[in-house]
Amino acid sequence: MLIAVDIGNTNIVLGFMQGSDITHIYRLTTSNVRTSDEYGIHLLQFLSLSGYKREDVDDVIVCSVVPSVMHSFRGSIEKFLGKTPLVVGPGVKTGMAVRIDDPKSLGADCLVDCVAAYNLYGSPSLVIDMGTATTFNYIDKSGSITMGVIQTGLQTSARALAGHTAQLPEVEITAPRTVLAKNTFSAIQTGLYYGFLGGIERLIQQCRTEIGEDFTVVATGGLGRVIEHDCTMIDVYDPDLIFKGLKIIYDKNH
Repeated sequence: MLIAVDIGNTNIVLGFMQGSDITHIYRLTTSNVRTSDEYGIHLLQFLSLSGYKREDVDDVIVCSVVPSVMHSFRGSIEKFLGKTPLVVGPGVKTGMAVRIDDPKSLGADCLVDCVAAYNLYGSPSLVIDMGTATTFNYIDKSGSITMGVIQTGLQTSARALAGHTAQLPEVEITAPRTVLAKNTFSAIQTGLYYGFLGGIERLIQQCRTEIGEDFTVVATGGLGRVIEHDCTMIDVYDPDLIFKGLKIIYDKNH
């Protein structure tokens, strides 16, 4: 059994994988004040909840965009599972070229998403990950990542609006039933939702104009499920894209 771990700015998401099947998914709030013992206890609890033992874990692969968490999390894996995790980064085989100004600046999560999209859905493709930030990465016909765009995430926008205004509350992120809002809560929900949706569609349209060829739009990320049914420009929504990419990278390196 392989444990695939995505350490993001908001959540740490763990996927337990048997072959290509994801049997269980668990989430932890990302915190750089947790010790390796605390992370280790969570790992063992998740294994127990899934009916696994520590001895059932064959290996662990991690991608992270939060360097401050890595020391404790890596220590928890080594101490509680007796494994040295494979960490996505320089020297790890991905099968893809990164052709942007500074290849090292591409987030590990974006790279993993692109590996999965390229291997599962082909190229050219535009990969959109809707999380704390919303990222766009283009994969050309040769399988090279040639573009990256970063946009504010939907939840991040909601928190910024509530945090920087005196009378506007934080609201649940959901698709509104109508754009004709009649109270403060629905007014905020409607503005956030359609503003975010419009930004996604406008950026996809601009990519089509500047790239000059058709491509597949592959979306992922927890907030993707909020808009994917309303965005006709999204061809594929795959909420497990990053786990699939981690498994592909793991296989390439073993």
